[in-house]
Amino acid sequence: MKLLFATGNLNKAAEIQCVLPKEIEIITLKDIELKEDIPETSDTIRGNALQKVSYIKEHFNIDCFADDTGLEVLSLNGAPGVYSARYAGEKRNDQDNMDLVLEQLKTHTDRSARFKTVIALELNGVVYEFEGIVNGTILSEKRGENGFGYDPIFEPENCGKSFAEMNMDEKNRYSHRARATVKMIDFLIKHTQ
Repeated sequence: MKLLFATGNLNKAAEIQCVLPKEIEIITLKDIELKEDIPETSDTIRGNALQKVSYIKEHFNIDCFADDTGLEVLSLNGAPGVYSARYAGEKRNDQDNMDLVLEQLKTHTDRSARFKTVIALELNGVVYEFEGIVNGTILSEKRGENGFGYDPIFEPENCGKSFAEMNMDEKNRYSHRARATVKMIDFLIKHTQ
């Protein structure tokens, strides 16, 4: 089974492909030669995921899934949240985003945070939703070389490592995206047999 993952982020695609069973192969926006960004104008993570699958259905009329993910920091009233990818500005620079979060937390003792992913799956004209959450802490400095986004400053609960200090298999044991993906896989296995 081939399924379009409505993303241009090849790091996300690689993470999800590692979780999927061999029978499910994902293709990305690159494979369908969609070069422009799909609009993400919702003020919620869920809304952006739904907006992406709706866009693909409307313009390409193919089944697909999309995710949106946000880092929610308790002391920052849930920020960066839905604005995680462009928190430090439209240029979408991971380093600047992390630096801004670290700067804003300098005077806070509570560094608890969570990553939240919502996956929307458009299948045969019906949209299904799957959510994954991982709780953790924002570190006081960046650690590790792997991953992307906020991975170097986020340590999942009961782990002792940042996401960026983990290989992909380790990260997928904890990750919000993997948790949402596993729920989608369970659904697909039950509904496509």
